[in-house]
Amino acid sequence: MGKDARPNWDNPMQFVLACVSYAVGLGNVWRFPYLCQTHGGGGFMIPYLIMLVLEGIPLFYLELAIGQKMSLGSIGAWTAISPYLGGVGLASVVTSLYLCLYYNIINAWSFWYLFHSFQSVLPWAECPVNANLTGPVEECDRASPTEYFFYRETLNISPSIEVNGGIHMGMALCLLLAWVITYLFIVRGVKSTGKVVYFTATFPYLVLFIYLIRGVTLHGAINGVVYMFTPKMEQLANPTTWINAATQIFFSLGLGFGSLIAFASYNHYNNNFERQAIVVSLINSSTSIFASIVTFSIYGFKATVNYENCLESTRIKLLNAFSLSEDTINMDNIFEWIQRLNETFPHQFAELGLPEVPCDLNEELDTAVEGTGLAFIVYSEAIKNMPLPQLWSVLYFFMLLLLGMGSMLGNVTAIITPLRDFKIFAGISNELFNGIVCLFCLLVGLGFTTTSGNYWFTMFNDYGATFSLLFIVLIEVITVSYIYGIKRFEKDIEDMLGHRPNWYWKIMWKAVSPLLLIALFIFYIINYIQGGTPTYQAWDKDKGKSVVTEYPVFGQLFIGLLLVSSVSCVPLTALYAYCRKRKQGKHHDHQRQRTVSTISA
Repeated sequence: MGKDARPNWDNPMQFVLACVSYAVGLGNVWRFPYLCQTHGGGGFMIPYLIMLVLEGIPLFYLELAIGQKMSLGSIGAWTAISPYLGGVGLASVVTSLYLCLYYNIINAWSFWYLFHSFQSVLPWAECPVNANLTGPVEECDRASPTEYFFYRETLNISPSIEVNGGIHMGMALCLLLAWVITYLFIVRGVKSTGKVVYFTATFPYLVLFIYLIRGVTLHGAINGVVYMFTPKMEQLANPTTWINAATQIFFSLGLGFGSLIAFASYNHYNNNFERQAIVVSLINSSTSIFASIVTFSIYGFKATVNYENCLESTRIKLLNAFSLSEDTINMDNIFEWIQRLNETFPHQFAELGLPEVPCDLNEELDTAVEGTGLAFIVYSEAIKNMPLPQLWSVLYFFMLLLLGMGSMLGNVTAIITPLRDFKIFAGISNELFNGIVCLFCLLVGLGFTTTSGNYWFTMFNDYGATFSLLFIVLIEVITVSYIYGIKRFEKDIEDMLGHRPNWYWKIMWKAVSPLLLIALFIFYIINYIQGGTPTYQAWDKDKGKSVVTEYPVFGQLFIGLLLVSSVSCVPLTALYAYCRKRKQGKHHDHQRQRTVSTISA
């Protein structure tokens, strides 16, 4: 495509909303609260905000500057900087492709839960009755109604990755719907995406705000919020806390996928991307903290309900065992009675098998859950205990859908934009080309709707992007600072903005960000090697819980393929460019020799 034919965003607000819609995703709702819970509540905010300043904002700025300057997708932009670096863009496209293949299955799950929310009794609120009509289904009785609905009804999960069954037709139809909507959002490229982001970027905030009001008014919500903002400062001495803070900033902003370069390539040449980089980064991090307050208020409610149920169960056991009157023991004096009965009747008390502290609210709050476990099990469990659970369920899963769809716009754009820059695709219409990409991803993604599909989903989620993204962004920042040259990059920015970047940006690009990325990269490799054989959580229906299982040999080989396939694009493309240049050099030398021979003759 010629530069003059390249479409643009209608206005700068569309670009900002597209970046917000892409960057603010499911990770803000289910990953950040988990990290807060694991690494000392409010104390985690300190390394998180420091890493935002040292790594997040400078790298976000860098990718927007490259996209806007070159007005090309990731492959074209890096090839323009140096023919040897086209592989960086290609690696971004491969990584985004892996993400597209499995990310939309989360949207399919959201559709599944959304459709099942329109029932008088939510299907995950209670166990289904067994075939003999004598009691609940055994698997559900051993687990919980929410776990049973997720693992059996939604996934119809197999006992391991080695046991495969057919496609779950209901889930396949939900995946088809997710891809049809994704296609409609991007059908005309930036022109249709620019309209959609007004909704996908703003509506989740409305739902989060409604949930915040509902969340903080729930019984026990204050316990969760206090837990979140109570810092455990000893966690600051733990290097894993800092590494997880840096990694969360890195992935939350969507660096390395090529989406930001693609979005910025549709900007007008003199657009003020510097201000936009800071605004979007701060919006993204603020959303994480805002979503955490909502999540922890619901955590507090769920933990308090479980804690009070435990106390009530213990109270009934004590009343029955010691033949006490109903009003003798209540919630306020139960611990005094436990101590008194234990001292007075030690043998009889021991027979009850109660622990020293039978119920502990902090223990309930310490139970950390992330990812799909938080989004589809913990939240579902909390929703079923709320008044009007159907309303809150519809709102919640609709919000998850919009967050997922907003991120999908960026993921698909990161594939389509670089490929459209190739002349061979210039003759194909936007509608047809985008349709082919979506259809390909749908057909491959159907594998995730099989009975073992969730295990493959976990594999892609754990190994499909982490390693390659660290490598890609490290190459990007070293290339700009030391190969393209920071002075040259400064001039490009001055040409677009009318002023050069200040000392903060230059120090971050030249020293701090590369060193941080190298440290993260080394840590990831060491962690992977020390971890031994890769494992996954396999569902054991007899125990009604997940058990840690080692990947079989074919799974380990596939993990190796995922890790190597995208990263290898960088050296292979550089080698191809070198061989091609050498071949062209020999061809020119041969022609020169022929010319000299002709003149001599």
